[in-house]
Amino acid sequence: MKRCLAILFIIISFTANSFSQQEKKSSAKDTLPATSRTDISDGWDDRAQLSGSSKKPVGENIVWYRKPATIWEEALPLGNGHLGAMQFGGVADERIQLNDNTLWDGYTMNPDNPQSLQALPEVRRLLFENKNNEAVELATKTMLGRPYNIKPYQSLGELWFNTPILNVQNYARTLDLSTAIATVNYSSGGVTYTREAFATATDDVIIIRFSANKKESINFLLTLKRQKDAVCENDLLDNTSIILHGRIERKDSSGNERGLHFAAQVKAITDGGKISIANGMMTVSNANSVILFIAGATNYPGLNNLYKENVASTDPEKVCAATIKKASAKSYTQLKASHIADYQHFFNRVAVHLDDVSSEASSLPTDERIDYARKKGAPDNGLLETYFQFGRYLLICSSRPGKMPANLQGLWAWQMDPPWNADYHTNINVQMNYWPAEITNLSEMHLPLFDLEHALVKPGERTAREMYNAKGWVVHHLTDAWGFTVPADGPQGIWPMGAAWLARHPWEHYTFTGDKIFLRDTAYPLMKGAALFILDFLIKAPPGTACAGKLVTNPAYSPENAYILPNGDTSVFTYGATMDLEIIYDLLTHCIDAANILQTDNTFRERCKTALDQLAPIHISPVTGRIMEWAEDYKEVEPHHRHTSHLYGLYPGEQITVKGTPELAEAAKKTLIARGDDGTGWSLAYKINMWNRLLDGNHSYKLLSVLLTRKTLPNLFDNHPPFQIDGNFGATAAIAEMFLQSQQKDIDGNYIVQLLPALPDAMPSGSVKGLCARGGFVVDIKWNDGKLTDAIITSKLGGVLHLHYGSLSVTYHTKKGAIIHLNEKLKINSSK
Repeated sequence: MKRCLAILFIIISFTANSFSQQEKKSSAKDTLPATSRTDISDGWDDRAQLSGSSKKPVGENIVWYRKPATIWEEALPLGNGHLGAMQFGGVADERIQLNDNTLWDGYTMNPDNPQSLQALPEVRRLLFENKNNEAVELATKTMLGRPYNIKPYQSLGELWFNTPILNVQNYARTLDLSTAIATVNYSSGGVTYTREAFATATDDVIIIRFSANKKESINFLLTLKRQKDAVCENDLLDNTSIILHGRIERKDSSGNERGLHFAAQVKAITDGGKISIANGMMTVSNANSVILFIAGATNYPGLNNLYKENVASTDPEKVCAATIKKASAKSYTQLKASHIADYQHFFNRVAVHLDDVSSEASSLPTDERIDYARKKGAPDNGLLETYFQFGRYLLICSSRPGKMPANLQGLWAWQMDPPWNADYHTNINVQMNYWPAEITNLSEMHLPLFDLEHALVKPGERTAREMYNAKGWVVHHLTDAWGFTVPADGPQGIWPMGAAWLARHPWEHYTFTGDKIFLRDTAYPLMKGAALFILDFLIKAPPGTACAGKLVTNPAYSPENAYILPNGDTSVFTYGATMDLEIIYDLLTHCIDAANILQTDNTFRERCKTALDQLAPIHISPVTGRIMEWAEDYKEVEPHHRHTSHLYGLYPGEQITVKGTPELAEAAKKTLIARGDDGTGWSLAYKINMWNRLLDGNHSYKLLSVLLTRKTLPNLFDNHPPFQIDGNFGATAAIAEMFLQSQQKDIDGNYIVQLLPALPDAMPSGSVKGLCARGGFVVDIKWNDGKLTDAIITSKLGGVLHLHYGSLSVTYHTKKGAIIHLNEKLKINSSK
């Protein structure tokens, strides 16, 4: 309390005359200035009064608003793959919430449950004898981890500042997706003010620049805050900086402190004016312009060092100081230019333009444009363009090579305990985060996921050995930054298929890039390790069971669904859940392909083939005609459940195809119809991708419209609810697969590149540039009135190009670097 009173006294006695005079005008609003507030929540109040109406910003793919954010889900995200910021855009009171994606509660441990290995045979017997709930009860007592939950990802802190400006005109805040720069503009008292903010990966800092068209106009009071475990103080080594530092309060079972140390530093450099620091508060008075440098760091050892001994611990405060010292030696022009160049190296690879954009909708701010779409029942095509590029923007911001992978919220979370811990859910969510990586030409952003997988191998091998007496590595339905691989939360966590699904991603990276060194050194070891566990975990179903004589998983769980037993009880465990079988088919098939390419592991390859031959097949219900989710034809407790796990073979897998397996494809269609056209944000994104694979672009668009109009937040974040970023990424991938698919192979094993396979009627004309296809092709497509007009294919690797469009099919033999111009008949356009 004494500290709060001292801070309040500093504000009241602030020496800038304009500051004290204008703050007296706030008596109509009881809200305290930002630096005097103590409560951190999702909401935010700005005392400034707005008038006038700003014009639409010039440019494409700009997210913009005519008012500051009042809740966290309206703020605009910035990120460099390490640091994240959510900018509210306040005038009198600004809030910038900060994240460092290495700041996780918890520590490395061995949570394996030794009772699991003893109980596993009995759990299996009970399930094969249809004593499902007895199996659930026993497994819950004996197979969950010790502990059976993880600790959360946490916010680094908050930067809050207040200014003397309480009345403004023509306010606008924007996020330019083409530059990754957020801007706040407004006028007050005849002065135009501008703030630019960006998170630069080249210098690993967040930069904010204040400027005005009149000298000596920049005044503010600034501090850093956090809900717990931290204090903001003067930087004793820099009289133009303040620093927030602390340690997560976490002890192990022996009482030893294990929480991470962390720090955030803010340094100001002014043109003119004065900087003063007192009691963890920074005051800037009468400056012409100001640049803030924001750094963040923790002593997290890194994914590659989790299980190494004697790893030197870093000092987050020293790291922040060194980072800012290096960055602040550069001019703002240099910082901005290097940031834009680095970002655009990735972002500019892909462009999409959809015609028939509503002029009425295009003039609206983003929040009003979403409301307009809601009233119309569908988004305008311009909003779809922006939404697609926003998904790519988020991936660039939240997943950079050498950094942590994107979690359930990317890297943005304001809480100490965010929903679902903002963890890595491995039963679809973290995988969905990376669905757009390859196809939308952001292959490098995929790499952090492989770093996570590599970090999980050692603890996953221990879990496989101690809990299942199996070789290889295993992950269950979630993990964290500390290598957690055991079952968590409850019976839903006893799902040992996480590693098998994760192993699909390095294979996908290879199929798009053709990088055989990556296949040999990274992808294949991860895939083989996951497959070795699966081969040991599979068990032959006994006589009298639904899959008698076939290899099945047991126990098995279809995330996160439940079914009704013949006696009316509900249960969740079974054997041979369809999703398990599809993931296993996917993994073993790809392992065989990889071993053939690398010409290695004949014995292992044959073992995979044998297992595939004996694997239980996908079943179609004789009652409903749908894909069966479980070994028995049970009824679902929730027919419209958010997970549609049993269609993994349709997407992201390629086991079910319209031409290759038409009966399964028809059953998958019936399954999707039964699941319905609503759901959580990420669930809708998943179903859009599956409708694309069924080549029904209009149904895909119908669900995309539901996603944009009902499950999208004002800042374009996906809404589960609450916010979950996987819906953004899943929908971005889905929009791309409306234009291009390449998952199927011809009889010679070459990938088939399909042009406009699921183009909706609502996108009759347009173009897309820079999408990637398996086999190492980059594809540009133009269409008009729903029909292909021309395409340009660049072959990065050389080799066979097998193209499909509608009923047309052609094959070209390409050289590395070749560029092929094709007309609407897929014939080479000689005029190009």
